[in-house]
Amino acid sequence: MKQTILITGTSSGFGKLTAITLANAGHNVVATMRNILTKNKDIAGELSATANIEVVEMDITNDESVNDSINQILLKYGRIDVLVNNAGVSASGVLEAHSIGQIKSLFETNVFGVFRTYKAVLPSMRKNKSGLIINISSGLGMFSLPRIAPYSASKFAVEAFTEGIQGELKPFGIENVSIQCGAYPTDIMRKAGVFAEDREITQAYNDQSDPQSEKSLAVMMAKMKEFNMNPQNIADGILHLVQMEKGTRPQQFPLDAVAQGADQEFINIRNEIKLKWLANHR
Repeated sequence: MKQTILITGTSSGFGKLTAITLANAGHNVVATMRNILTKNKDIAGELSATANIEVVEMDITNDESVNDSINQILLKYGRIDVLVNNAGVSASGVLEAHSIGQIKSLFETNVFGVFRTYKAVLPSMRKNKSGLIINISSGLGMFSLPRIAPYSASKFAVEAFTEGIQGELKPFGIENVSIQCGAYPTDIMRKAGVFAEDREITQAYNDQSDPQSEKSLAVMMAKMKEFNMNPQNIADGILHLVQMEKGTRPQQFPLDAVAQGADQEFINIRNEIKLKWLANHR
């Protein structure tokens, strides 16, 4: 069945691939991004020229932009069947070397941006007693590692939103799913992100770091090649979720071949423990 699907952050990477993939499957795709008349003019034009895709300006860090854009979409299409929260920024560096402003900036996009779109689409989804929200998360939203704690914290928050709101949305026939992506060769690391700015503090940690940890980037790149981490896998996974029968979708949907099933095992064990915890509190 043809659906109207809103995707955030479609100027590159997962967002662009997902917009094209869902449009090619016959859905009405609203591809949102910032700066469609300036910085992203070319990509906006490319997507607009693709059948079934309409490009709409949206800045997920701005309340007015999100609300105005979604109201515009609802006015034209009458409903939004699926929301894909893809827009996000990267972050790296030792925690102490980040400023409060940097952490706020990271959360403004990765966390509050997601919350804004939820707030904007849920009234119409509740009215229609139907809807699907897909949040692009990360394996780093399930556990954290040195030098990426701020990024992990933002993805932990997205996981918490997804899990906590599930029971609230169920009576309205709305589902939401988080996708735990592994490391894929996309533009996110080359684009502007949030990187530790205090060089003196960073150097103090570098002086004490394990030399092996410095090889982590090279190892990650080798793993991406070994396991053929094609970003198209994420777009195909989103299409699969959209096509699944209502009521059968999982709350968490890991897509990381490098994990070799450990991510799903982690999810299963955590869910078992959560059920025990809940039983003990009733």
